[in-house]
Amino acid sequence: MKFKDFFTMPQVNSGAFQVWSRNFLYFKKTWLVSLFWIVLEPVVYLGAIGFGLGAFVNNMGGIPYIEFFFPALLSTTAMMVAFFEATYGNYTKLTHQKTYATIMLTRVGPEEIVAGELLWAASKGFFGVVGVTIVALFFGLIDSYKIILALPILFLMSALFSCIGMVFTSFARNYDSFIYSTSGLIVPMSLLSGTYFPLEQLPSGLRYLSYLFPLTHGVAAVRGVLHDGTPWVVGVHILVLLLATWLFMNVAFFRIRSKLLK
Repeated sequence: MKFKDFFTMPQVNSGAFQVWSRNFLYFKKTWLVSLFWIVLEPVVYLGAIGFGLGAFVNNMGGIPYIEFFFPALLSTTAMMVAFFEATYGNYTKLTHQKTYATIMLTRVGPEEIVAGELLWAASKGFFGVVGVTIVALFFGLIDSYKIILALPILFLMSALFSCIGMVFTSFARNYDSFIYSTSGLIVPMSLLSGTYFPLEQLPSGLRYLSYLFPLTHGVAAVRGVLHDGTPWVVGVHILVLLLATWLFMNVAFFRIRSKLLK
């Protein structure tokens, strides 16, 4: 991959939205089961960690624990759903089902396929976020317009992790390959990105390492928006997310396009 490729926008057209629409049509047939899966697990975490563990923690950083944890729950939902859709789902379509090879028999090209799949994985991650948000309304966790400001950040996170997932898909040789990315990256991020406790509680080495995790910046940005964080600090975290999304998007386009054109 040439250095200049990181500064060019992949050329896509309406074919990308046709790929997205194909996935959405399938989702419509199984939406109840899909939403049940992508929403149930975060809601269980909300009850077990937010309310259960939170009952033994007076406050965290001057706010109730449940309010500290909720932005992280939204962020990890965006990460998990988008990443798993972009890995297991896309790997199946790339290899076993040969879906992409079939699509390429039409006028839709490799770049449109990648763009459509990235957009779909990001959309599905965002659907999960919206589902958890709706459930949280009934628990009284959302009482201001600030959640509306946080939703674009959460969609950006979904887009970022869809790109990261697609990159891992391009290197995968079988389904077991995703164990490395899940256990070596996703699970550590979900634990060490300021999700369950402030980063200040980590040893200095782990604390500095955590800032290399995209989820850390996502959690900090969403938490900052929902709890009146310093605007320029929130802006820096969003900028990091944008740059990371741009980087992984270009790598994903290059890697998958190369595999489809072989």
